[in-house]
Amino acid sequence: MKLRFSKMHGLGNDFVVIDAINQSLIMTPSLARQLADRHFGIGCDQILIVERTTHAGVDFRYRIFNADGSEVEQCGNGARCFVRFVHEHGLSDKVEISVETHSGIIALRREANGEVSVDMGPPYFLPEEIPFSSELGDLPLQPLEIGEQICEISVVSMGNPHAVQLCDDVDTAPVATLGPLIESHPRFPRRVNAGFMQVTGRHAIRLRVYERGAGETLACGSGACAAAVAGIRLGLLDSPVRVSMRGGDLVINWRGNNTSVIMTGPAVTVFTGEIEIPD
Repeated sequence: MKLRFSKMHGLGNDFVVIDAINQSLIMTPSLARQLADRHFGIGCDQILIVERTTHAGVDFRYRIFNADGSEVEQCGNGARCFVRFVHEHGLSDKVEISVETHSGIIALRREANGEVSVDMGPPYFLPEEIPFSSELGDLPLQPLEIGEQICEISVVSMGNPHAVQLCDDVDTAPVATLGPLIESHPRFPRRVNAGFMQVTGRHAIRLRVYERGAGETLACGSGACAAAVAGIRLGLLDSPVRVSMRGGDLVINWRGNNTSVIMTGPAVTVFTGEIEIPD
């Protein structure tokens, strides 16, 4: 059968976005891997599925599959693309929509300049909320043993788990070697996104993220939120924070405590098409 899709990206973090309301789709890990394959499929970091919701007052359900076929709770760059997709395909004409995810309901807003703001909800810090194995509670910095090395990480959930560490220069940070060791560390039972943050001012950071199931991406929306939150908690940053990644910049607002994190940035459609998949 033929499956219609859009190829989109948020700052180079790229997605295959599929309308599963107006066409039949049973997503499986093997199909996700096939679609995400950059040589034999379409190619992407994640697959985003637009579905009907069963929640009253909510507009859509949003599912996310990594390139390795695993389903995850949240994706900030994907959420911005989600808004653009439903508008471009006539699924909604609302300026602000509410979307059901595995980690809860999020609010998405298309701004007048074409960018998208996402209310990501409040961050969570308790180890059981991440989840993360620790006896130190929600301390802003947690020690993590990796071989003979001890890294200091800030552990944050933005609906998905993040481990953020400070570095002097993101260009020389050991993302490719240390990233996968943190991602699969046994103290993170659901794995974790590993962020490497360089503070460049009270309102600015540079960031690289090694994502669960995808490897290093050009940008990570939830990772940008987690890094900004971690920096504010450590007293290194003030809101708003401009997060510069290899694919571009996002602006993160967080007033602290139990308030929502607001992420604002672009979403781009690259092309639309059809691909043959097994019936």
